[in-house]
Amino acid sequence: MHATLSRRAAMLAPMLSAFAVAPGALAAGWRPTRPVRIVVPSTAGGTTDVMARLLAQHLTPRWGQPVVVDNRGGAGGTIGTLEVVRAAPDGHTLLMGNVGPQSIAYALARNLQYGPEDLVPISNMIHGPNVLVVNPSVPATTVPEFVAHLRRNPDRLSYGTPGVGQTPHLAGVWFNQLAGTRSVPVHYRGSGPAHSDLFAGVIEYIFDALVNQVEPIRAGRVRPLAVTGTERWPLLPELPALRETMPEFAIFTVTSWVGLFAPKGTPDAVVRSVNAEIRDLLQAEGTRPRFMAMGGLPSYGTPEQFAAFVRRETEKWAQVIRREGLQVDLI
Repeated sequence: MHATLSRRAAMLAPMLSAFAVAPGALAAGWRPTRPVRIVVPSTAGGTTDVMARLLAQHLTPRWGQPVVVDNRGGAGGTIGTLEVVRAAPDGHTLLMGNVGPQSIAYALARNLQYGPEDLVPISNMIHGPNVLVVNPSVPATTVPEFVAHLRRNPDRLSYGTPGVGQTPHLAGVWFNQLAGTRSVPVHYRGSGPAHSDLFAGVIEYIFDALVNQVEPIRAGRVRPLAVTGTERWPLLPELPALRETMPEFAIFTVTSWVGLFAPKGTPDAVVRSVNAEIRDLLQAEGTRPRFMAMGGLPSYGTPEQFAAFVRRETEKWAQVIRREGLQVDLI
């Protein structure tokens, strides 16, 4: 369930050195007194992991203390999250979280051992949209045409997902809820098998990270209908945002995002200092185009802005999940 803006993120790891920010103009405030650990609640290679390593590389010379990344995957990101929740709230253990364990899991998991109040949001770092693409055999070139096709064929079309409760799955669920349509989710172990079946026509459509579909779109293997962000994507400006295609979708916004959290009780001075470091990193020259290569955009926010954003995401997905009656055991 962890947010993966791009499966190519691991390939971009060698580029991290290009993000380095000069040690000058250090953010004022708190500094760690011993090594700092950034827990990643997923395996190495995804966007959450790349963001953690990017931040660690930025912080180590500026703080004069080692900042290490600790991958603790499993149970949809909740195992790593729980480890941070139980850590001392002194700034020396941080969580590079994402939409799955930090928003979706609260309503999706029956037996979750932590809640939103157990984490302090520090700042978002990156966000990116999904894209709705269909197999070329589907007789629709626009979202209204596709909705009409779905309405004429209830429960006859299927869409692929990389797993129950991940954003591509919930995007499909929410789409059907808003459009009043019915289709069948087909859950795969990751996005790769779903792509193969989409290209082969086994399934008719998919919501997927935009960066994963750019090459298939250009090759004509799939037909794009809309992106799921708040606005059009700079690399494909001709493709509409779903929310602008029909009144039913005016509130439809689905993005994968990654941001930094700390355990409950972490002093405000620590939160403010780390937030300022993230701001400096995200505003560095070259950050925006390199993030776009990963299918996302820099997404700095103050602690208050990020906290409000996380609350909105949590409430949004809770409504979708409860209306659908989804529940899973993650731990």
